[in-house]
Order: sequence, then structure tokens, then C-alpha cells
Amino acid sequence: MTGRGILVAGTTSDAGKSVVTAGICRWLVRRGVKVAPFKAQNMSLNSFVTREGAEIGRAQAMQAQACRIEPTAAMNPVLLKPGGERSSQVVLMGRPVGELSARGYHGGRQERLLGTVLECLDGLRRTHDVVVCEGAGSPAEINLRRTDIVNMGIARNARLPVLVVGDIDRGGVFASFFGTVALLSPEDQALVAGFLVNKFRGDVSLLAPGLDMLKGLTGRPSYGVLPFRHGLGIDEEDGLSAAARGAVAGEPAGADVLRVAVCAVPLMSNFTDADALAAEPGVVVRFVDRPEEIADADLVVVPGTRGTVRALAWLRERGFSEALLRRAAGGLPVLGICGGFQLLGEHIQDDVESRAGSVDGLGLLPVRVRFAAGKTLARPVGEALGERVEGYEIHHGVAEVTGGTPFLDGCRVGQTWGTHWHGSLESDAFRRAFLREVAAASGRRFVPAPGTSFAALREERLDRLGDLIEQHADTDALWRLIESGAPNGLPFIPPGAPV
Repeated sequence: MTGRGILVAGTTSDAGKSVVTAGICRWLVRRGVKVAPFKAQNMSLNSFVTREGAEIGRAQAMQAQACRIEPTAAMNPVLLKPGGERSSQVVLMGRPVGELSARGYHGGRQERLLGTVLECLDGLRRTHDVVVCEGAGSPAEINLRRTDIVNMGIARNARLPVLVVGDIDRGGVFASFFGTVALLSPEDQALVAGFLVNKFRGDVSLLAPGLDMLKGLTGRPSYGVLPFRHGLGIDEEDGLSAAARGAVAGEPAGADVLRVAVCAVPLMSNFTDADALAAEPGVVVRFVDRPEEIADADLVVVPGTRGTVRALAWLRERGFSEALLRRAAGGLPVLGICGGFQLLGEHIQDDVESRAGSVDGLGLLPVRVRFAAGKTLARPVGEALGERVEGYEIHHGVAEVTGGTPFLDGCRVGQTWGTHWHGSLESDAFRRAFLREVAAASGRRFVPAPGTSFAALREERLDRLGDLIEQHADTDALWRLIESGAPNGLPFIPPGAPV
């Protein structure tokens, strides 16, 4: 029997689709349901490498963890990685297949991917009881409907009921719900089952009249109201919404607090590398875009980026380069990860990503980087500072290390460290050893808490998402919707219907 499915759509980007999808997945798996996540097309600079060596969005990897299964390429068959305002790298089934402009992608390529997307979804439905699909942006982007393969396009082809999520914290949620349905064609409207309010603050009873009116106007019920929750800390798809996650998570074991500044470089990728640092009691993480903001930092992180040469120019234009050179000369810790590691080197030859040719790096590490057409996708395991380390690699740049002390795949010189390995700080013993080095170099009396487990903390966060659904959504109605499949007979809203 083919497994059931549901599509979680949103009135806007960042309405909470990823959170709700993960929460539904964790709620279902706790009920004993074999469940998998799916997002046909994802646009994100935060990505992950699966065990089979495929690159997918980090949000889908997180959702797979919510399902307590290994992520696979089939869970996110199309990944778009922006490289500028108008072009993106297209990653198909975990492998890059080229760069396309938005016009080129929506002008024909996207429609040709629909077959692959449907095959992946069908495969997941054959091997799981339920597949929880996540949409992208809004299903009411009517200018893109003809080529849509991630919202109503996938819902109609796979006959999926659609749950529309709206962020009430940003305001206008009732208009957004009504307008979303009103803009859809009657065929697409028939698949919209109802609404889920997200990020509500206050007395839920005050919403009841609005929800009743919305049902009267659209014929569709609400499936619950999720309260606003601080510090969920799940893997974000994009943007800097993660910046607020850096906070003191508890009292440090020593006398001091460590301050970490992450340079918010252009096209920043995998900023989730800082999450493990922010999870440590007594560590405060900030994302910064001015050089004076790193003056009091105990550690400066130059993160990954989809545009290494562009990020390097940004650091120079903003005055970060001089500040980083002063830190290195003074023996203060700097950590470069992936693109951040590459630009700390002596020289970059880039005829692939930026096509800038020969570019001088900051010269803080004895490394020369050449960009290759092929992309390195790996899940390495190694040792550093006497501890076992696991990570993942996603990069075109090939680094030739000519000196310094070996550090994972990169090197260190004094207190300047560089590696291509994302996720290395999630290895608890290594993270603590690294923070002890940072504290000693910064003159801090900081002692990492010995019992901090980042994996356990992530599980706790996923359980909190499951609790949100279980405690605040109408789970009986949601389960009936999933079991019964696509809704039928719901009244349509004619275009231009009066409010």
C-alpha cells in the first residue's frame, strides 16, 4: 500500500513550515508511525551531506532526524544554492548539475524536473506509512504556478491534502490565509484542507471569532494555534534568523564567559556550525558585520560562504581584514571554516565560482586554493587535539597546505585555525578541547561543562517541536486528514469573492 502524505505550505517564507513539518514528523514517529520528510525543491545555503555522499538542505536533514531515520537525496531532490542576486547552482539528487538564472530555471528547466520529484516522493511513500512534505515560499505565487514543482504543483500531481501555516507574529494572518486560498485555481483550492496559526502570543480565546469567520469565508477549519516559543534552535534554511540563538545557555563551570563573534559574510553558508558553540553553557555567540564588534571577542569565526572571493572583498571593504591580521599577530583565536578557511590562505585561483582568476588571500595561513569544477562532498572522520572528530565537506576549492600544524584537513598557525570540515564542533569532546585552547589564548578562566551533549540537545529540541504539535494542534483532526488523503467537496472561493 502506498503511504499517505500531506503538504505543509505557508502564507509566506519563514512562516514556520520547516518547524511545523519537523514537529509533525516527531509527533507521528512517537505514535509508532514510519514517517519521512520531503521537500521537492529547496533554496538554501545551509546544506548537509548524507551517508551516500549527496548534498541536501539542512532543514531536510533535521526533519529526517525528527523521523529518527537517515537523510537521503530523495528527501530533497532539487536544491538551489544562490550565488548572487540572479543565479543559483542547481543540485539534483545531491549532485551539482550547473548554474542557472532564475529566468532560465523557471523558463523550462523546473518543469522537466517534475518527473524526478514525483519519482522520489512515490519511492518514499512506498517505503513509509506517511510522508510529510514541505512547500516553499507561498503556494499563491501565481506568477510561478505554471512551473511549480514544490507547492500546488506537487500537491495536485500527488493528490496531497494541504495544510497552510501562517505566522501571526508578523501580522495580517487572516488576510494571508484568505488571500492564499482566493488566489488559487478551483482545482488547487480543492486540495487546501485548512489552516494552522503559528507563533501566537497571548490568549488563544481571543482568536476564536476570527477563526470562525475564516471558516465561514473559506469553508476550511483551523487545525490549531501554536504558541510563540523562544530558543527552538533548529537548523534554519537561510537568512540570519539564527543570529538570535547565541545566548548564555547556563552558568559556565569556570569563572568566565567566552564571547564568539561570527563574521556575517555575504552568501554565508552553514552558519549552523556556530550552533554547537552557542549550546555550550557560558558561551555567547553573535553574528557581526562591523569590525569593531570583534574587538572584545575571545574567538572570531569566519564561516562558510558560497562566494569566497566576494566574502574576501567584503572583509577588506569593511575593515575586517586589518582587524583579523591584528588578532592573528596578537595570538588571539580565529577559526575559518570552508570558504572562511580558504580566504585566510595566501592565494586563491578561482575560475569556477566567481571566475575572478588569481586573488590574494589574507595570508594568515600557509594555504593555496584552486577551485575545481567538481564539488567535494564527503563525511570525514579524524582526530584533532587528541579527540575524535566527525564532519562533512561541501566545497569546490581544493586546498594545498604548505606549512603550519596539521588541523583536520587544514592547518593552524598560532591561534589561527582553518578547516573545510563543517559540523566538527558538534563532536563534544573536540569542542570542549578547542574551547579550552580558546580560553587559554584569550586569558579567560573558562571551563567547558563536561556533560554537554549537542546530539542530546538537538533531540530535546526536536521533542519540543513534537510537543508543540501534540499539545496545541488538533491532532485527531490532523490524523484523520492524513489517513483520508486529499479533501473533497470543500467550497471554492470565486476570484474576487467579497470579504
